[in-house]
Amino acid sequence: MWRSVRASAGVSERMMQKLRGRVEFTLLLTLKQDKFNSGVMLSIHHGEQRYLELESSGQRSEVRLHYWTAERQIHTEVFPYSLADGRWHRVALSLSATQLVLYVDCSRIYERVVGTPSMEVPAGSTVWLGQRNNAHGFYKGVMQDVQLLLMPQGYISQCPDLNRTCPTCNDFHGLVQKIMELQDILAKTSGKLARAEERMRALDGCYCERTCSMNGELYRDEEVWIDGCRNCTCSNGTVECESIFCPVPQCPPDTAAAYIPAACCKECQPVCLFRGRVYVEGDRRSVRDSTGNCLLFECRDRSMRRAESTPCPELTCPESEQITLTDRCCKVCRGHDFCAEGYSSSCVENSECVNLEAGACCNCRDGYQALRDDSAYCQDVDECAEGKHYCRENTVCVNTPGSFMCVCQTGYIRIDDYSCTEHDECGSGLHSCDENALCFNTVGGHSCTCKPGYMGNGTVCRAHCDGLCHNGGTCVAPDTCICQQGFTGRRCETDIDECSDGFVECDSRATCVNLPGWYHCECRDGYHDNGMFSANGESCEDIDECETGRHSCANDTLCFNMDGGYDCRCPHGKNCSGDCVHDGKVKHNRQIWVLDDDRCSVCSCQSGLVMCRRMVCDCENPTVDVSCCPECDPRLTSQCLQQNGLLTYNNGDTWVENCQQCQCMRGEVDCWPVPCTPVLNCEFLVVPEGECCPRCISDPCQADTVRNDITKTCVDEYGVTRFSGSAWTKHSTECSLCQCKAGDRKQAWPWAKTSPESESWARAGSSFPTVERRRRVQWGGGVEEEGRR
Repeated sequence: MWRSVRASAGVSERMMQKLRGRVEFTLLLTLKQDKFNSGVMLSIHHGEQRYLELESSGQRSEVRLHYWTAERQIHTEVFPYSLADGRWHRVALSLSATQLVLYVDCSRIYERVVGTPSMEVPAGSTVWLGQRNNAHGFYKGVMQDVQLLLMPQGYISQCPDLNRTCPTCNDFHGLVQKIMELQDILAKTSGKLARAEERMRALDGCYCERTCSMNGELYRDEEVWIDGCRNCTCSNGTVECESIFCPVPQCPPDTAAAYIPAACCKECQPVCLFRGRVYVEGDRRSVRDSTGNCLLFECRDRSMRRAESTPCPELTCPESEQITLTDRCCKVCRGHDFCAEGYSSSCVENSECVNLEAGACCNCRDGYQALRDDSAYCQDVDECAEGKHYCRENTVCVNTPGSFMCVCQTGYIRIDDYSCTEHDECGSGLHSCDENALCFNTVGGHSCTCKPGYMGNGTVCRAHCDGLCHNGGTCVAPDTCICQQGFTGRRCETDIDECSDGFVECDSRATCVNLPGWYHCECRDGYHDNGMFSANGESCEDIDECETGRHSCANDTLCFNMDGGYDCRCPHGKNCSGDCVHDGKVKHNRQIWVLDDDRCSVCSCQSGLVMCRRMVCDCENPTVDVSCCPECDPRLTSQCLQQNGLLTYNNGDTWVENCQQCQCMRGEVDCWPVPCTPVLNCEFLVVPEGECCPRCISDPCQADTVRNDITKTCVDEYGVTRFSGSAWTKHSTECSLCQCKAGDRKQAWPWAKTSPESESWARAGSSFPTVERRRRVQWGGGVEEEGRR
């Protein structure tokens, strides 16, 4: 399949000018996508980099949005929803800063908080409709009314009554106006249709002549001409030829029937009588006189006249191999090439010259038959029609010029040139069935049916998991999910608590904090990180509350710093009150209060020290504050429905979806990026497949992100100093791009690596030929040379 539907360079550039710098736009379209089709609806990209792309996957029942983020990374937002169902849908995708909303048929399906987009699309970008490029992402179905609106709430243009219940007077007047406009359009269309019918009636009297072309000549319709020994006719653009019938000529006395050049049938020619034999014009005869000399005669003007003979060449063959001819005086050696003397020009159509003992003649090529007795003109033999073929069972005879061929019937394979046998595609493995499908051989073909537990058309089958796999899990077999790291359970619904299960051992100054799918060691109260952010909490160090003023000791006590805390001590000989200072206010010893800005936290003053804790939630207590304890809210209106519509969350529940941590709060779902521990003092970062947070690695060729330290420089091949992160074209080589990356002189990575974008396309099944080629690495902070894409 091939097609190319993209905007022209001028239109694309005007679109890019309006789109650049925008963080609020809406994509509208109306479509009917074929079932199980996976295709791109709109794609804006430059080279291999996608800046904005919307696609629908019928195989996975997903709608995917790919866009370029402000962090200069490609981000993919996946919406589990099937548009590829063969039905009409109106789709609106609205992006406003970090808010992404998907409407289908004027119903809000998803609303998400995503990373800030960056529409800094470079010049020369292309805009494709219904495909990603010339080779990939072909959309199959019908698509119309595609619009890209650069305005707030652009979906209102597609669904003007969205979020409304009762029509207003303005709506009524707008409806009347629309009806009037439609009436006007109908009247104009009816007029155009009437004029078109008049023109069509006028065209009925027109005659469009179709011509024919043969041997480089152009012929008009119904024109007749002679091609060799065939009468040809141009009939409605097609050349039709048939053999010429030659009647026996009735020649007068002193003439005889003979072939002449450029004529197919014999014509009456003057003859000569010589020594009792008849010769036609141009025939020659050699005789010897009484002395033995050779005399050559030629028939001209009805009499045999002396012809001048040329000197005979010296022969190289023995006399026993020499032959005397009747049309010349010179002898020739046996095997002489008469065709080379010009006789081959007499063999005109599908005929070839053949040397004989004492002359030459024309003979039809194999697969052809003579149209006249001298075989100068020959026509193809239709072996199929005349039954002169050897095609056997399960084949179809097809005539070819000079021969024939035996073509196997559909579903059969060739045994030899003349016979075929039934092809068992299932047994031979030459079938189109999915590996999780059953193949059934049929007469002339095969059929595919997905195995139990799999869904699809047989050619493509995917495992079906009842209830789907949660938290990014993948359904690999019927009711079998493979979970991403950090999750477990039959449906990957359970987060692994690495802290309580003993998988993690944090430093004594830190405490393990479980996160959805991950964990991190967080400094305990009284400690803070020294900026190294070590994974196990070793970078936690004591906070000197006394020095920093972060203590609550009253004026009549003294603050003493302690490891992980402080103590309020009364000077010797004084009677201290034990009061506390909190938020600039004095709190008496043993006083209890609720924080002004957090009614769910309770604090108390204990001998100068302020102790605060969250309110304990007792859901069996009928007076429990559901604002502080959302998990105790039993109301159905406070529950949330998961995006796939198969799982309900209670108020306060949290879960992870597409590297976003979501929480149900009073019936509303709020999502934000999964928190990741900062990775400092690390030059090369990578986000492993199936994970959400970056990790530190030492190989820059495998890194997703490289932190450029301008204090580290590189020296190019001409001794020029380059800062880390800078790029330049190699001298005298336009196709090599070099980049300076901070690194170790002792390390070099000369292998090739595909770009992250190409890797993601490869996982999607696309053929992606472009490779980022690292050809030479020299570290001092590190010169890296790569093939320019």
